[in-house]
Amino acid sequence: MKAKLTKEEQEILNGFEKGEWVPVKKLSKRKAELMKYARNTLKKDKRLNIRISERDLTELQKKAVSEGLPYQTYISSIIHKFVNGKLVEAKK
Repeated sequence: MKAKLTKEEQEILNGFEKGEWVPVKKLSKRKAELMKYARNTLKKDKRLNIRISERDLTELQKKAVSEGLPYQTYISSIIHKFVNGKLVEAKK
């Protein structure tokens, strides 16, 4: 019996079968590098207090729930993406 794959899993499998995935050279070095990036990204050593409308906060909390994140973490990730130029404006 074949396992049913999600769309994302099927895309990964298709890419693997086409040879689009290649092994990482010096895997342990790359892992250490990525762990360092993650630690620096997730390090939270400053506090920010802001006032926003109740409606905006409610909407942010709803979106955070749909992403499976605490709302403060979700807001922090939005700020992080904006600062790094990775926050893309939605098309209308």
